[in-house]
Amino acid sequence: MSRTEREIVETHSQAAVGGRETCVTDPGQLRRYPIGAELISANKTDFRVWAPKAQRVDVVLEESAVQNAKRTFHPLKAEEGGYFSGSVEAGAGACYLFRVNNAEHFHPDPASRFQPDGPHGSSCIIDPTTFRWSDEEWRGKKLKGQIIYEMHVGTFTKEGTWRAAVKQLAELAHIGVTVVEMMPIADFPGNFGWGYDGVDLFAPSHLYGTPDDLRSFVDHAHSLGLGVILDVVYNHFGPDGNYVRVFSDYYFTAQYENDWGESINFDGPNSGPVREFFITNGCYWIEEFHFDGFRFDATQDVNDQSDEYIVGAVGRAARKAAGSRSIILIAENEPQEAKLVRPRSEGGDDLDGLWNDDFHHSAFVALTGRSEAYFTDYRGVPQEFISAAKYGYLYQGQPYSWQKSQRGTPTVGLPPETFVAFIENHDQISNNARGDRLRFETSPGRYRAMTALLLLGPWTPLLFQGQEFGSSSPFVFFTDVGDSDMREAIRKGRFEFLAQFPSLANEETQKNLPTPSDPDVFARCKLDFAERETHRDVYDLYVDLLKLRREDIRFREQLPGGIDGAVLGSEAFVLRYFAGKNQDRLLVVNFGGKQSLVPAEPLLAPPLGLEWETLWTSESPRYGGPGAAPVVTQEQWFLPAEAAVALRLVQEKTPRCKPKRRRR
Repeated sequence: MSRTEREIVETHSQAAVGGRETCVTDPGQLRRYPIGAELISANKTDFRVWAPKAQRVDVVLEESAVQNAKRTFHPLKAEEGGYFSGSVEAGAGACYLFRVNNAEHFHPDPASRFQPDGPHGSSCIIDPTTFRWSDEEWRGKKLKGQIIYEMHVGTFTKEGTWRAAVKQLAELAHIGVTVVEMMPIADFPGNFGWGYDGVDLFAPSHLYGTPDDLRSFVDHAHSLGLGVILDVVYNHFGPDGNYVRVFSDYYFTAQYENDWGESINFDGPNSGPVREFFITNGCYWIEEFHFDGFRFDATQDVNDQSDEYIVGAVGRAARKAAGSRSIILIAENEPQEAKLVRPRSEGGDDLDGLWNDDFHHSAFVALTGRSEAYFTDYRGVPQEFISAAKYGYLYQGQPYSWQKSQRGTPTVGLPPETFVAFIENHDQISNNARGDRLRFETSPGRYRAMTALLLLGPWTPLLFQGQEFGSSSPFVFFTDVGDSDMREAIRKGRFEFLAQFPSLANEETQKNLPTPSDPDVFARCKLDFAERETHRDVYDLYVDLLKLRREDIRFREQLPGGIDGAVLGSEAFVLRYFAGKNQDRLLVVNFGGKQSLVPAEPLLAPPLGLEWETLWTSESPRYGGPGAAPVVTQEQWFLPAEAAVALRLVQEKTPRCKPKRRRR
């Protein structure tokens, strides 16, 4: 090994990842990862690809990415197990493709690190060591205590780039967001899309900028104290621009049904290299981009009967790759399988958190009164919110009529921060006719009360981009994937999905649904940050509640078993947050009309010598409310209409009234 080559190896295995352990295979091979194109010296790149379908694989180097660029061909050496590898004189920025079996057409690298012209174009050699990180002291994030903010890079700003998004990070950190959850960025074809149809899983989307633009985004976020987790899609490949089958048919299996396309082969014949591909992908995002964890999309369609479930395997490898840095691993799982967050020693998968659709569904019904399709089994009544605060999931194995089966598994022993609660996310906003935000589906008072419950509850709150200032921008399903036939098929499929809601199934409504491939539909989803001022009352609501959660001695705690609740009326309830040293808190929520309350409920009783004092109320004119009135007096409790009130304990200001003597 030359001195230059040794320096490259040392840089790739240490400095580029801040001294953390990497997923390097054999350092003697000058590689960090088992697949892809990696620089091994200043002008030499090692290529390795799994192609059991091939008898011959050539690297096709291009002078440029233009169609008629001069090309040179360099054969790779066959290895055991269907791999091909070899080193070629080529440096960072060089464009290349693979030729399989002397075919007329060439194809991008399945593990390409960048596709400058998208998935149908040439791959690009990237040197990850040239970016200068400034986050050496960053220790990562753990789930407890976080406020998560889901964002879609393409619509977060007018420009739709990482460089533009960086400019908004300081404001997010200022108001109390602690973790940004980035919707999928694996490269996909077309000019816009949600990202869940990614096909180049190692290549950050060229639509949003360069790999170093992404690194700069994460580095700047860390400088502000913000973590960044990535939404990864390991349940399918997108339908357009996916060339892995050119190299191997073993990426897929017909053994399982899948809602999104062909199932990925994690447990069938020749699945070892497929598992390696995805485990390597997890390590790669953690090491080379310093992500602080993952949100695993639709894990119910990540089918794997192996001894080690692939999602857990990716997560464990990612933690190892992060070294001393803490990372957060969250799963979306429609069947609500709690095993995902239990330790492996108990048959679990060692993740940290789970999206809680139950909370959203109850909130949606309470706010809108609509209980159709998958909302059918939810009533939006007080007991559902009390149970969510105490147990996380509502469905833990009970019959669920919408699916005509049992739903969920027990959550006993899981801490409250495990459950990620939301009233908006990318899916749920888009599942109505126009993609309107939830605040336009209900009254201002109810919306303020529900926001208070979301941000003061014991769970981990998640906000969707723009929610914090009451964005008027819709968020609908948009995609520019494929040719006209594929786009029409996607449109029909999307409309058929929405037809599960009877209110969206009639012919007139279907005729007026936004077309996913319409560029104007995509453009309308972009945020307008001027609404931070024009919607100042909503923004103040979120900012104040985030501050209260962050600074209050009890609301910031997420104590296991630390909350009880009681129903106070058909639309009203109270949560009591227990704490020592008379630090209890109450959160009273009323989605209905004003009412005088006969407070026979023991949870409303203060300790001797103490009384309840209003700490915060959604009735404040600051948020567009009518103004606060006393909630509790010595004679009665009064619940304002469509409001939430937080109360704390203070010393009694006046002695308790003596009861009137009863005549005998």
